[in-house]
Amino acid sequence: MNIIGVDDKKAIIITLEKMLKKIDPDGQHRFYTNPLDVVGDLDKPLDTAFLDIEMPEMNGVELAKRIIQRYPQCNIIFLTGHTEYMLPAFDIHSSGYLVKPFSSDMVRDVLEHRRYRSTDIKKKPVKVQCFGSFEAFSRNKPIQFSRKKTKELFALLIDCKGEKCNVDTIIVRMEPTADINSSTRSQIRVYISNLIRVFGSLGICDIVIKENNAVGINMSLIDCDYYRLLDGDPIARSQYMGEYMTQYEFAEKTRAWLFNDYLKK
Repeated sequence: MNIIGVDDKKAIIITLEKMLKKIDPDGQHRFYTNPLDVVGDLDKPLDTAFLDIEMPEMNGVELAKRIIQRYPQCNIIFLTGHTEYMLPAFDIHSSGYLVKPFSSDMVRDVLEHRRYRSTDIKKKPVKVQCFGSFEAFSRNKPIQFSRKKTKELFALLIDCKGEKCNVDTIIVRMEPTADINSSTRSQIRVYISNLIRVFGSLGICDIVIKENNAVGINMSLIDCDYYRLLDGDPIARSQYMGEYMTQYEFAEKTRAWLFNDYLKK
């Protein structure tokens, strides 16, 4: 599971971390003593959050609301030393709560009875960062592209938002000074084949869509900050600072459009 633990008391965090290592040894766990740091990390995968209710920078109920905006099916489990603080927690339909001090068995039980199971949460096997420099990840690790141009092709297809591009269009956008001939077309086909192999090796064979002489991407398999911004996600809006795929010239048109539509408003 992708779990976070948030409590302003370091001792609670240390205890929870030890318990989760035993209960969920194959999971990805992150821990915070400042809830504001969580807000900055909401682009990372998350399905369960242990949140202290009383914290100075931001209380756990408010943090839970921010998390649910980004992950509507995140399991929220509140931590508290005072049961009277639980009433506000019920308003956001949490998956459970733990009264401090809690035991490992209590943590295990609340996880076993969580509201949303991992299979209920929509999994997107590829995460793409467009703001700043372009990067792509799978299973929380950077995707290794054997060629720089293969990575650039993937970035171009992301920029096209699922629209299929034929080989000549790719040449014009990626190699604007190059002639369109059999040699350049052949090179682009090599990049396309390489891109398909990269994702095939990751077990994500259906992310690249190839039809006749055109290629596109399956947007439903990609968690992308750019796409979330276009969908009106407030977290993505706060993350966009005016930079978009900074290493690629072909992105200039989108870069200018985003700047005019989102930073000048």
